[in-house]
Amino acid sequence: MDRIRAFLVAVAVVTICGIPQVRSTASDHRYKAGDEVPLYANKVGPYHNPSETYRYFDFPFCSSAPVKEKKEALGEVLNGDRLVSAPYKLEFSTEKEAEIACKRKLTKEEVVKFRKAVSKDYYFQMYYDDLPIWGFLGKVEKEGKTDPADYKYYLFKHLVFEIHHNKDRVIEVTVRSDPNALVDLTEDEPVDVDFMYTVKWKETNTPFEKRMDKYSLSSSLPHHLEIHWFSIINSCVTVLLLTGFLATILMRVLKNDFIKYAHDEESADDQEESGWKYIHGDVFRYPKQKSLFAAALGSGTQLFTLTSFIFLLALVGVFYPYNRGALFTALVVIYALTSGIAGYTAASFYCQLEGTNWVRNLLLTGSLFCGPLFVTFCFLNTVAIAYKATAALPFGTIVVIFLIWALVTSPLLVLGGIAGKNSKAQFQAPCRTTKYPREIPPLPWYRKTIPQMAMAGFLPFSAIYIELYYIFASVWGHRIYTIYSILFIVFIILLIVTAFITVALTYFQLAAEDHEWWWRSFLCGGSTGLFIYAYCLYYYNARSDMSGFMQTSFFFGYMACICYGFFLMLGAIGFRASLLFVRHIYRSIKCE
Repeated sequence: MDRIRAFLVAVAVVTICGIPQVRSTASDHRYKAGDEVPLYANKVGPYHNPSETYRYFDFPFCSSAPVKEKKEALGEVLNGDRLVSAPYKLEFSTEKEAEIACKRKLTKEEVVKFRKAVSKDYYFQMYYDDLPIWGFLGKVEKEGKTDPADYKYYLFKHLVFEIHHNKDRVIEVTVRSDPNALVDLTEDEPVDVDFMYTVKWKETNTPFEKRMDKYSLSSSLPHHLEIHWFSIINSCVTVLLLTGFLATILMRVLKNDFIKYAHDEESADDQEESGWKYIHGDVFRYPKQKSLFAAALGSGTQLFTLTSFIFLLALVGVFYPYNRGALFTALVVIYALTSGIAGYTAASFYCQLEGTNWVRNLLLTGSLFCGPLFVTFCFLNTVAIAYKATAALPFGTIVVIFLIWALVTSPLLVLGGIAGKNSKAQFQAPCRTTKYPREIPPLPWYRKTIPQMAMAGFLPFSAIYIELYYIFASVWGHRIYTIYSILFIVFIILLIVTAFITVALTYFQLAAEDHEWWWRSFLCGGSTGLFIYAYCLYYYNARSDMSGFMQTSFFFGYMACICYGFFLMLGAIGFRASLLFVRHIYRSIKCE
């Protein structure tokens, strides 16, 4: 026990010490006139393909000094950031006018590479004192030309930096390209390029603590807020109508059922039972594949806990805009530390269902979500390596993730499983289960599993679909999303609607004398994940300009994992709600 205690303390120390690093990207440096302020070039990529990014110097830019790589945290690497020293020198409070950074003679091949990049709207990203700046590599002149062969391609060679400072601190930085300083890339001919830059400094009264507000406020503009609040009102109306309808119907029906069953017990003992009371001897019969069921319940509970912690961190302001890699760091750390919850929930419930092979159940729990995620990652990382993109993780980062899984995730999963196995909890069933199951009567097609899943997933999805667009535009685009409070409200609404619709469908299923409700409630609860994935198809084709094999595979591959996670999480919510409901109604009647 001492070793276990020491291990847990060590994990806690690592975690607690690691959390402040989430905000370490916010530079708090003070400078004097002439001090060199770090400017890092991050990545280059097509504007419409956010996953397809490349190192800055994979393109034939030049540098007057040796390129130095910035040491990056785990989350930054997972985010695809690869920061290197930029060719431009921007000393604090020092203005420059059309200064040459470096010169380069582009070969035919390099001209073609730049031209292809310009034709696909490639942009570059840099960080100056940890403030993000962007710009396009060039432009395509199409005016008055219908034939693409007549288009003119130009490379911007002169960047103008405008920097605002408050005394000795950098507050804001923007960059624009000089439209008159162009390099013609239309012909496959070598060309000389003088990369130049201008630096202008201005004084501002904006305090240092508010220098990131301009990025946060972009998602809080009045017209955006109106749409978000419309989403909230739409979701609330859905919840009120659904809960009101279900509460009224279910309470009235259940009240009549209770009166009827009480009257039947008093009047005629030999009268044949019907409805949900008729199957009281089968309703708590353990489900098929109970090891898989317990593993899915454990994984879903862990993902729900993970999501709750992420929302907590978001609401306290950890995930401010362009805090490089903070979200990925939090996801990896919290997922590792919550694996004990998955182990405890799965093993405890599996033992309640009188399962004996709890070790196999733990292995299944550990691989149920991580397995598909690992397979997807291997495929997509191979694609990224083939494209030589920054999304390809270095070998060292893969080793670090493996060590986190081997030294934190797996031990906590086992410890949670042992605790769950030894919890000695008994399954609370108000009714005794008969020896042989009753035959389920023939059911109409709309009471089958797939139609029920379609009905169960549509309502929760309709409550969140407006907010989904903004999430997709942030994750798979360049829109900034910071209204976490509204997102949290939508998430709560999603949980409530999922729970209520699953309970309603479970009641109708039991009323039809179908006692196999365990898996049905889980599948109906999780079916919203399938609707979200269907929305991915719509978003990709109608709302985005993504293209290419790499971007397409990244979008659908990782969204499949995210939707699968939603399926497990909402399935666990739906089953838990149905279990509470079923226990309540059968506890309210006299079962023999």
